[in-house]
Amino acid sequence: MKFSKLHAIPQKSSKTEASINASLLIKGGFINQVMAGVYTFLPLGLRVLNKIESIVREEMDTVGREILMSALAPQAAWEQTGRLNTVDVLMKTTGANALSLQKNTSEYILNCTHEDVITGLVKNYASSYRDLPVALYQIQNKFRNEARAKSGLLRCREFRMKDLYSFHASKEDFQTFYEAIKLVYLKIFEKLGLGETTVITLASGGDFTKDYSHEFQTKCINGEDLVFHAVKENIYYNKEVTPCLAPTVIQDESQKPAQKIHTPGAKTMEQLVPMLKIAKEKCVKTIIYQAADGEVVAVALRGDREVDEGKLSKILDKKLKLATPQTILEATGAEVGYAGVLDLKPNVRLIADDSTAPLVNFESGANQTDYHWLNLNWDRDLKKPSKFYDVKVTKPGDIDPQTQKPYPYFKASEVGNIFPLGNKFPDAFNYTYTSNNGQIKPVFMGSYGIGTSRLMGVLVEIFHDQKGIVWPKAVAPYQVHLVSLGQVGDKAEMLYKKLRATNIEVLWDDRDISAGAKFADADLIGCPVRLVVSNKTGDNVEWKERSKTEIEMLNISQVIERLIDAKTTRNI
Repeated sequence: MKFSKLHAIPQKSSKTEASINASLLIKGGFINQVMAGVYTFLPLGLRVLNKIESIVREEMDTVGREILMSALAPQAAWEQTGRLNTVDVLMKTTGANALSLQKNTSEYILNCTHEDVITGLVKNYASSYRDLPVALYQIQNKFRNEARAKSGLLRCREFRMKDLYSFHASKEDFQTFYEAIKLVYLKIFEKLGLGETTVITLASGGDFTKDYSHEFQTKCINGEDLVFHAVKENIYYNKEVTPCLAPTVIQDESQKPAQKIHTPGAKTMEQLVPMLKIAKEKCVKTIIYQAADGEVVAVALRGDREVDEGKLSKILDKKLKLATPQTILEATGAEVGYAGVLDLKPNVRLIADDSTAPLVNFESGANQTDYHWLNLNWDRDLKKPSKFYDVKVTKPGDIDPQTQKPYPYFKASEVGNIFPLGNKFPDAFNYTYTSNNGQIKPVFMGSYGIGTSRLMGVLVEIFHDQKGIVWPKAVAPYQVHLVSLGQVGDKAEMLYKKLRATNIEVLWDDRDISAGAKFADADLIGCPVRLVVSNKTGDNVEWKERSKTEIEMLNISQVIERLIDAKTTRNI
C-alpha cells in the first residue's frame, strides 16, 4: 500500500484522549471517533482488527462452527429468559422519525450478547442425544448502553466480539469442553503476543451463573481491573471475588462508656469523620438492602470498606438491591444515612463483615435521624454475631486468609471470559433432549466471549513507547514500513514491487514530506520493520526494527531473505 493512497493518514494533533490506546490509534490513523464509545475502523485499523479476528477464528474452528446471527432480536426472546428488565446495558431500536414510525412502530433489541437468541435456534436443530454436543460461534458487532463509554476501545457502546455457545447432554461433557476452551483461549493469547502476561482469573458469574466464571486477565499498568494472586493455591482472583481479611487497626482495648451524639446532616463517612474527629477504621457503617423475596438485610462493615454485592448475593443466595428510603425508614426508624447495628427492627437480618469483629469502642448509626453512637462494643451494648462474613471489596494491602500475608496483586485488562450457564437458558426455552433410552433430559450450556476490538486496545496499552505503537508481528498492519527519502523513487518502487512479489506486506511512504515527519509517522504506526531508501544508502537499504535501536545496512537480497524468514519465525 502506498501512503499517498491510504487517505486516513496520521494526525499531527488531535484532542487529548484519556487513554493511551485511544490517543495513539486516533493519531496513528487507525480509528476515528464517531461519538463517545463508537469508532470507525480506518484502513490501518481494519487490517489490525482483521488479523486479530483471523487468529481468533483459526482457533475457534478447532472447537466449533461459525455462524452469523442478527444484531436485532425480538423483545420476546429476552422476555422469555426474564432478562428484558434486568440487564442494565441492554439497548433497543425503533423508528427514528414520524415517517419511519408510520411504516413500523415495532421495537427491537440490539443484542449485547446472544444467549437469548441462540438457545431457541439450537433447540430447533438438536433434540436428540445424537445431535449433542453443539458448539457455534460468531464474530459480530455488539451494542451496550454503557453509562460512561471510556478508555478508547476498552469500553465502547458498539464493539466487535467473538461469542461461542456450547450445548451438552451432561454436566460432565460440558465440564470437559469448558476446560478445553481454557487451553484454546490461552493459545489465542499466545499467538497475539499476550501469552506470558495473561492469567486465568476467577470472577463473579454475574447475571449468568451462581458459580464462578473465568476471566482471562492480561497484566497492564493502565488496566481497569485488580487481580490478586493466592500464592499458596496458585489461584488468581478478580477483586470482586477475592476472599480477604482486612488489615487490623491499632486501638485502645479498654472499653469506654457508649455515647449517643447529635450529628445533624452527617449522612456519609466524609461528613461524619471530621465532625466526630474519628478515623474511618473506627466506624461501622450499615447499608440496607432488600432481596427479591422482600427480606431486608443490614450489612455492617468497617467505615473504610465498601460492600461487594457479588459476595453478598453469594452468601444469601439471593439477588439484592439497595433498599428504598421508605424501606430504610421502616427497618431503622431513621432517614437514609443513620442506619446502625444497634436496635435494628427484629425482621432485619444482620450480615456483619469480619472487619468489624475485633473493633472496640466503635461508631455506628443510631437508627435515629441526626444521631450516631460512639464507643459501642460487642457483647456489652449489642450481641456479637455468631458468625462474621467476608462481604467487602478487596483492595491492595488486604490479607490472604491462607497465608496470613498481604496478597500480591497487579492491574490488568480483561481480554476474554467464559461462563458456565448450567440449565438457565435451556430451561427458559423448555429445551431438553431425548436420551438413548428415550428419557427426556436437561441440556447444559456455556458461553465464551472475546472482545476482538477491545483486544486491539489492550495490545496498544501494552505494546507502545513514547514514540508510538509497537505492534506484535502477528497483528501489525504491515510487516514493513518503507520510507523513501529524496529523489530515489525508482529504487524505492523497485524494492516495493519486489517485496510485494514475495508476499511481504509493505506500506510505502511515498509522500513528499520531510524525513523527520516520515520517521515520526513510522514510529507512531509501529510496523515491525522500517526500511529506508535514500541517496545515502546507495545500493543498500537501511534496516531498523521498531522494537530496537540498532540500524543495519543490508543489500536488497538480504532484506528479502530476512523478511521471508521472519514470516515463519518470531524473530521480529
